[in-house]
Amino acid sequence: MSQPFAISCRGGLNTNLNEFEMLRQPGFATRLRNFEVDPDGGYRRINGFTAFGGSSAARPETSEKILGCFVYGDGVIVCVGTNIYFSQDGTSWLQINRSSVSASGDNHTAFTGRSVLTRTGQGQCSFALFEGATFDYGEVIIADGANKLYSFRMEGTGALTARTFFVFEITVDGSNAVKYVTIHDHHLIAAGVENNLNTVYYSVYNDPDNFTGSGAGSVVISDQVQGIRGFRTDLIVFAKNSIHKLININDSSNIRIDPITENVGCSSGYSIQEIGGDLVFLSPDGIRTIAGTERIGDVELSSVSRQIQKVLTDITSSINTFTITSCVLRSKSQYRLFYTDAALASTVSKGIIGTLTQNGFEWSETLGIQALGLVTGFNNNGLEKAYHGDKDGYIYNHDTGNTFAPAGVSSNIEAIYQTPNLDFGDVGTRKTVKYVRISFSPEGQTQPTLRMRFDFDDPNIIQPPDYPLSSIPLPAIFGNVAFGSAVFGATNDPMVRQTVEGSGNNISFRIRSDGSDAPYSINGLYIDYM
Repeated sequence: MSQPFAISCRGGLNTNLNEFEMLRQPGFATRLRNFEVDPDGGYRRINGFTAFGGSSAARPETSEKILGCFVYGDGVIVCVGTNIYFSQDGTSWLQINRSSVSASGDNHTAFTGRSVLTRTGQGQCSFALFEGATFDYGEVIIADGANKLYSFRMEGTGALTARTFFVFEITVDGSNAVKYVTIHDHHLIAAGVENNLNTVYYSVYNDPDNFTGSGAGSVVISDQVQGIRGFRTDLIVFAKNSIHKLININDSSNIRIDPITENVGCSSGYSIQEIGGDLVFLSPDGIRTIAGTERIGDVELSSVSRQIQKVLTDITSSINTFTITSCVLRSKSQYRLFYTDAALASTVSKGIIGTLTQNGFEWSETLGIQALGLVTGFNNNGLEKAYHGDKDGYIYNHDTGNTFAPAGVSSNIEAIYQTPNLDFGDVGTRKTVKYVRISFSPEGQTQPTLRMRFDFDDPNIIQPPDYPLSSIPLPAIFGNVAFGSAVFGATNDPMVRQTVEGSGNNISFRIRSDGSDAPYSINGLYIDYM
């Protein structure tokens, strides 16, 4: 007699539970590569990336790796090699690391005629934006760990030739270089200062360029600073083995550093992001959050990555061999972290995606996105933009298109979703599967394959072949689809029926695609068995 069994795709990737624990959690995935968790349910194959500038894209510099990106005004700022550039469209780049201009700024002709101010030894960069009351786009401050802070501001609209430019270096502590910057409560905050790695510096109130005037100062903590970020009324100071908060920054008689924890540190300042009102960061024991509580001035420290602890252990145990970048895609409630071989000896780059759902963070992995410089932000029109760069100096539109396009050559996206080994409630009884129905949400033509494996992929039994799922009907939505390219009356979430064969005590299912088709979501599976 036939028996039904249904799986709802929810919970994300779980590499932590053992096989028998996973039997009771059928919605989890044991592999979830190049998929993302949809906050509304299901697993969606991720978008790819496309060249910034399209077919006419130009690199800021040839064969120099990208060190940082920042959304600014109507374009993007890029640090590469020993220089800094700005572009509106990716087809041409304006070099903006110039010697200081006049107090009233330079027009385009005068600015491009200035001598280049070389950023010697420039490393991975961090950025801060000070939005002055009269600024068109704000003042960007850039830290690279090898030079003084660099300030860039642009005023005016239209073509770059009609704009005014302001640039200069900012002295924090003599000639010492700065690694981290952020804006907090009208102050520019600097940390990771050469020869003073335990010190946090703050500028004059509403004057990010002045670290010596009234209201400026510094505080020293007992640990080496790894990152800084404002959180509500406090400045959170992330150190190697501890976390602190700086309070009362505008009250010189009461300003102080209070410890949050002396037992948890931050593995990379470039992993710190804010999502859902909390700060997220990579610690030696996984991804953690700093969240507020109902008590005024109190914070809560939580771990949110237990499901993928094995993945994160591999990252943190070799943290010094990776370049870490991260961003938040606000439109998707996603935290993305990428880790790339810092020596660039390998072109293989990996990442993790954490989607904030009603049940907390749910995770997946990526393979094939080399994001040495990564940023998301809002441009001057209020639109969220996402960019990343690679080791060859190309800039890409992040999270768009249906392929990975390194160096302008399209590459297929291989996506894999695999269920746990399922026993349908009885691990001791042998089952014969008759058919599987899979709920998809296709966004275009797609043709994944289905694989079944019995008894923990036992090599001593005959395993069935892969089944191409070639009949996924693309629904016709009035006004969006051309006549003849879709199925009239088809549902948005079609159920694809696939007759299968084979038997075993437990069964796992894998859905895989490797191509340049449009993304699709997997919502769940229905299995009919005897």
